[in-house]
Amino acid sequence: MNKKAMRDHDNTTPRKKDDSLLKAAFEELFPHLLRFCFTNATKVFDFRKGFVFLDKELIELFPELTKQGGSRFVDMLVKTFLKNGREEWILVHIEIQGGSIKYFPKRMFQYWYRIYDRYAVDVTALAIFTGNKRQQHPDTFHKTFMGTEITYRYNAYHIFDHSEKELLAMDNPFALIVLAAQKALLQGKVPEKELANHRLTVARALIQSKKFSHEKIEKLLFFLKNFIYIGNEEINRKFDTQINQLTGGTIAMGIIETIKKIEREEGIEIGIEKGIEKGKLQVVQNLLDAGKFTVAEIAGFAGVTEAFVKKVKGKKKA
Repeated sequence: MNKKAMRDHDNTTPRKKDDSLLKAAFEELFPHLLRFCFTNATKVFDFRKGFVFLDKELIELFPELTKQGGSRFVDMLVKTFLKNGREEWILVHIEIQGGSIKYFPKRMFQYWYRIYDRYAVDVTALAIFTGNKRQQHPDTFHKTFMGTEITYRYNAYHIFDHSEKELLAMDNPFALIVLAAQKALLQGKVPEKELANHRLTVARALIQSKKFSHEKIEKLLFFLKNFIYIGNEEINRKFDTQINQLTGGTIAMGIIETIKKIEREEGIEIGIEKGIEKGKLQVVQNLLDAGKFTVAEIAGFAGVTEAFVKKVKGKKKA
């Protein structure tokens, strides 16, 4: 790969850990995501009945993704209920896509027909593109041959479809996740002090939105500090102080720095599961001890599988 190709790759493809963190944030704010991406969401979806995240079913539908080292962990398949007075439901397929894959529309079509063939229910698909402004974001698959023709069109949204000003003005917390995704692309391209100011902008808007419980704000700030990651400890301590001031001292962010230190100092393999680093084990244990995060969120933050988190949780209880 030449230098130009390497730069293009770095500019469009986020780290897998970032993808996993983003997925966790999407799940945490899923009702807001639906309202953000579908203007009629409030009329269509019955939010009172909740949602069912079908990660296991998605893996069963697309086993080749695990074999190919694909991005199955950034795909989402969610069962939602409708406001029509019946126990009818649809599947919302969401594809978080950071790179530029040549055959992406074809893959979206394959997802649709496998899901429809398995469940025989309505499917609405949404591709959320998280690359830079130059990233292509196709929304149509078209195939024709000797009089046979098919056109598959799906919903597509790119994180730069809205400006920072537009996102900050929105009355929807999911807009701040989109803004965080924009700012995360600045990592390595601007000085860390400048990146810290961008991170604080998102954090301040999140806190001042007054739309979340104390616990959910803690989770989202944890996501933000890991997703827009800054290695300078002095800058991070300043961020902690700023968060402390904004929240009146009700949220302590120090656990994050402890976790990062453990990850750096104890990155060696241990015997609990072959190939898993000791640092990751300690991260999982710390997050479990905090008692504020779901298994899926911990897996995303630590960069491990949910099965590993459950194993650690089981051993702690034993």
